[in-house]
Amino acid sequence: MEWLRLPAWAFGLAAGLRAGCYESGLLRAHAAAAPVFSLGNITAGGTGKTPGVVWLARELARRGRRPGVLSRGYGAPRGAGGSGWNDESRMLQVLLPGVVQVARADRVRGAAELVAQGAQAIVLDDGFQHRRLARDADFVLVDATRPWGLARDAKGASVRAFLPRGLLRESPRELARADVLIVTRADQVPSGWLADLCRELETYAPGVPQVQARHAPRTLRRDDGALESLDALAGADVDLISGIGNPQGFADTVRSLGARIHGERRFSDHHPFGPGDAAGLGGAGRRLLCPAKDLPKLAALGIPCAALEVEREFLTSAAAVEARIDAVLDARVDAPRQSRRP
Repeated sequence: MEWLRLPAWAFGLAAGLRAGCYESGLLRAHAAAAPVFSLGNITAGGTGKTPGVVWLARELARRGRRPGVLSRGYGAPRGAGGSGWNDESRMLQVLLPGVVQVARADRVRGAAELVAQGAQAIVLDDGFQHRRLARDADFVLVDATRPWGLARDAKGASVRAFLPRGLLRESPRELARADVLIVTRADQVPSGWLADLCRELETYAPGVPQVQARHAPRTLRRDDGALESLDALAGADVDLISGIGNPQGFADTVRSLGARIHGERRFSDHHPFGPGDAAGLGGAGRRLLCPAKDLPKLAALGIPCAALEVEREFLTSAAAVEARIDAVLDARVDAPRQSRRP
């Protein structure tokens, strides 16, 4: 991977220059006609944004606002045969019935479309780097199991490098722009690792509140849409198939429910599954399990499987997140926000 040092350096330089242009005002953020709540991260790969989107949309609805979800639609089929929806969008249609969604690379235009469709608050999915659309709150996720993108080694360390050598999309110093840092999968690492991470985050983002959360499994959804209790996994023999950013986190959650994993097949995030991808899995009385966002594609292929559905559950007080939501809804910030940096 050493030959990737130069392109990684170039990527980091470009990311820093772009951030500087927004900080100096050379590039301008455009405000939407509704408050914008961004959920994002600084790495490429799964940090648990989709459960966060579901939680945030439900919180906005609980406060009497009609939420809309805005995403880039990465990985969505394109062209005449494409639906325009990616894996996350199809999953959100199931988990957030009736919530309007727009998938558009131009997030400024996408926000205007959501408002035109009646959205009173916008949840910006994976929006931390998309600074062209001004936001009223930035909630930034850090995965405790792989805080800088790549998996930890036995000592808890991991490669910390920009794409393509590593998985960083921005410098950790950019975490200072966040309103709240949400440490996800905090239950899946040793307490010492978690404490070290929280101290490190404080050095990058001094004064930014931190909350800890986990991916709490809630139910099994079969390919026919029926729901089952998680008790069905206790002592069960299962196989796994996944096309997500953090398949190890998925496997660890399945094990925590008492299931015995026999076969496992991992594909890249947003993998376009084919009929042969599950060959040999789910036989001899074993159930085939997948993450929730992979279920629509696998079910469309006629592959018998069930999805493990998870929800965002806070392990520490979520008061900082809730207070920011309430503050934005009580007093909308109409101008693009300034950086938190001194």
